[in-house]
Amino acid sequence: MQRQRRTFQIAFFALFLLAPALNLLRFDVTEVQLWVLGQRWSLGIDDFRQGLIGPGDMALRLFLRALLPAVLLVGGFLAVAWRYGRLYCGWLCPHFSLVELLNHVLQKACGRLSLWDRKPTPRQGLTPQRRWWPVFVLLSVLMGFVWAITLLTYLLPPADVWGRLLTGTSTPGQLRFLIAGTVVFSAEFLLARHLFCRYGCAVGLFQSLVWMANPRGRVVGFARDAGRQTATRTQPTATGLEPAIPAHCRSCDAPHGNACDRACPMHLPPRQFKRRKFSCVQCGLCVQSCEASQAAQQREPLLQWSIGVDALRESLQTRHAVALAEPTAAPSPSGTSRNAGVPPCAAPAAPHAAHAAEH
Repeated sequence: MQRQRRTFQIAFFALFLLAPALNLLRFDVTEVQLWVLGQRWSLGIDDFRQGLIGPGDMALRLFLRALLPAVLLVGGFLAVAWRYGRLYCGWLCPHFSLVELLNHVLQKACGRLSLWDRKPTPRQGLTPQRRWWPVFVLLSVLMGFVWAITLLTYLLPPADVWGRLLTGTSTPGQLRFLIAGTVVFSAEFLLARHLFCRYGCAVGLFQSLVWMANPRGRVVGFARDAGRQTATRTQPTATGLEPAIPAHCRSCDAPHGNACDRACPMHLPPRQFKRRKFSCVQCGLCVQSCEASQAAQQREPLLQWSIGVDALRESLQTRHAVALAEPTAAPSPSGTSRNAGVPPCAAPAAPHAAHAAEH
């Protein structure tokens, strides 16, 4: 699954960079012209003004070339988000691809996924080394410049932008855009890439809002009732693995904490209920890490994909767990239990709780 996801990410990142040069999608502000799939996309307003087409033809063009494509594009995108959440973010988004790349490099430098993490997020076989710090900083600045010049080519002819840049004849307006864009994007990549993904990206936000409204949408489910099932099933399953119980989450990746918590690139608690995973990008890294860590101990995984009726059951189980925990949970200063709905053995690891508080 992860190999397929990386393939999609690389292909879409290349498409994002090359689309303006190939006129696949860009809006030329010098001509006030939209380009789509190598063709000029016109509504025919100039023809209508010159009297070449009548009001009926103009209305038909507006419907076929503006309203209908917009409805199909937005409706299809939200339909996917309704069922699969932020699937675009985790599988296609160029920005999130860079987030994961920068997370990986920063973890090599200091063991953290973000500069704001209070504690490291260890990874098996990885020893942080300071020599990766310059790589992290330079990569962030380089990607900031790439982002700035790519966005500029979506607005101006790419040949003109790159030609002037290579010959040192860029216009003052182009230089101001490139400098300001590079500074802003570099700062975002260095300091606030997770914050932007969670709260600053309108595309991701709308996907999450639509997904949250669907109790049957795909979600990572946690086998909270595995303990009760194990009481009546002590023999190995058809896969040859022993049944697992939530308490095993304490030891699946000792002494660093639960494997699924450390695998999430967004620092979300995978075993928590759905609203605590509002920014889940459907990458599946938590499910994969759970499978690997439990299989190494000859046990079944406790995390699995849930969709449809299974996702609805997961939501109902969560609400039931919250209802049972509320009467006995010690109130926090705000009057609510911090980890309501999650068994004590499944409380989020400290680094991730700290990161959530920071962001």
